[in-house]
Amino acid sequence: MFNLPNSITLARIALVVVFTVALSLEMSGIRMAGISGNIIALYAFVLAAISDWLDGYLARKLGMVTTFGKLIDPLADKILVSAAFIFLTTVDKCPFWVTALIICREFLVTGLRQIAQDKGVIMAADWTGKWKTAFQLAFCTQCLIVLAYGAGACQPFAFFTQGVSGEYTYQITLWGSILLTVWSGLHYCIQSWKFLR
Repeated sequence: MFNLPNSITLARIALVVVFTVALSLEMSGIRMAGISGNIIALYAFVLAAISDWLDGYLARKLGMVTTFGKLIDPLADKILVSAAFIFLTTVDKCPFWVTALIICREFLVTGLRQIAQDKGVIMAADWTGKWKTAFQLAFCTQCLIVLAYGAGACQPFAFFTQGVSGEYTYQITLWGSILLTVWSGLHYCIQSWKFLR
């Protein structure tokens, strides 16, 4: 049976493939129909980020929450964010330790959720995790805008790429991502302490 939210999640995974292929071609100096791979990657990432919110909203609104969706949705998010942070580290837009921290947190939380599930407890995503994801997506988007359009960007992109506003946006989203990654990871550790003892 057709399930719209799950279809959107699968489309997000397809967009991650477009994102990574576009960046790979750009790094190899290959252009697709004269369009920069960085620009294609930016729009693929933004569409994937929007779909992250859309599929969850529709699943709840339409009552189409499924076991498959519960599995594949967070997996799609992790693949998208991890791919973006790894790429941004390779082009010196994100410190290596930040990418390592973010990926380690994802493995940690996935493991803790599995332990809790084995004990018959579902650890649902809370507001710290949602804000963490929002800041990470915002940080990656800001960096991708800089790579796609650079200092020559026109508005509204210039706000993210030029001068004080660009630097502030970078620092706020970067440090917001770091702090919320640590905070949400600690929150899950505290929640699952009783299962770990």
